[in-house]
Amino acid sequence: MSANLPPGLPIVPDGDLPSSPLPERNGVHSPIEHASSGGAGLPGIDADFPAGAPFEMSAEDFEEAVSDALQLIPPKAASAMDNVAIFIEDDYTPRAGEDPDTVLLGLYEGVPLTERDSWWEAGSLPDRITIFRQPILDICSTREEVIDEVAITVIHEIAHHFGIDDDRLHELGWG
Repeated sequence: MSANLPPGLPIVPDGDLPSSPLPERNGVHSPIEHASSGGAGLPGIDADFPAGAPFEMSAEDFEEAVSDALQLIPPKAASAMDNVAIFIEDDYTPRAGEDPDTVLLGLYEGVPLTERDSWWEAGSLPDRITIFRQPILDICSTREEVIDEVAITVIHEIAHHFGIDDDRLHELGWG
């Protein structure tokens, strides 16, 4: 997978794994909530949010870090995905009716595999996982942390693609 991610990059990891391993899970992975297309992020910033300036990383370096993070996705999960594209945006813009202070690291938009039937394949657009650059940089202090957080975020959003909701993800420690 190239370091320059084209729009709609399909998640098909290949090549060598990056040097940063995915960290052990401890039940809580970040003070900022992820959300699926039906969910909502935590409003505002949690008290555990790291103090200090955001980690500085150019858009091109962030794309390269995302590419490295995608190499951490378990191959079995990546190969089981169906019609999913990865996008990078600078930040999440809350929708009408959402708390204006909503902060998301990632967002899954689409039809989970558990809800698809024969009608779905007829001209359906790919499901979409969006990674939000600035909120991730706001909670990271190194490139390795960015890679790990992106990998965790993508795995969280992939779980939504497989039909796993936020409550279950929290139970599993991927909330």
